[in-house]
Amino acid sequence: MYNILICDDEKDIVNALKIYLRDENYTLFEAFDGKQALRIMDEQDIHLVLLDIMMPELDGISAMVKMREKSNVPIILLTAKSEDTDKVLGLTVGADDYVTKPFNPIEVAARVKSQLRRYMQLGSGKIKPDILRIGGIELDDKEKVVTLDGEAVSLTPTEYEILKLLMQNVGQVFSPREIYSKIWNDPPYGSENTVAVHIRHLREKLEINPAEPRYLKVVWGQGYKCEGKH
Repeated sequence: MYNILICDDEKDIVNALKIYLRDENYTLFEAFDGKQALRIMDEQDIHLVLLDIMMPELDGISAMVKMREKSNVPIILLTAKSEDTDKVLGLTVGADDYVTKPFNPIEVAARVKSQLRRYMQLGSGKIKPDILRIGGIELDDKEKVVTLDGEAVSLTPTEYEILKLLMQNVGQVFSPREIYSKIWNDPPYGSENTVAVHIRHLREKLEINPAEPRYLKVVWGQGYKCEGKH
């Protein structure tokens, strides 16, 4: 049983999402502004958050920043088509994915399943044990721990999976579309910005100088790769 928090100031949207997700093995919690969402996060063991951006009291971006201070649970933003800038900002400060209103019920359910699967694998130890090392970066896939020069680095589940993909294939260039398809298990529509933001976030956490990365390289016009000695 997974606990999912749905937060949107429009009750009709909350009710619709509850209908989309009611047949799964989920316990659903609802909030109608960012402050309510944070209160529920403190009181309940939440496994995934569906979070609207534009809300009264405390908007979704501000609420997510506070959530990320305490938790790495997957956060899927609920956005309008006109909120492209907010989508990128949201991904920058910690969102794992987004869905655009009006929602496709099948898409919502698929994205929720995908993020939950990744999140639970990250903490379950069910994946084959493995240690990857590139320069000062070490990824322990048994313990689900990433360290940089011996210091633990806190990554979201999505960041972890992108890093693992690149570290497992040192020197291989992956286009944003390829990364999106492998990590999100979705058709790679609009994948450029989503992947670019996650790569930038990884660089900020793993590179001494994110503007001149040692490990996570961009190959202009082609994509991204991991470089370094094992």
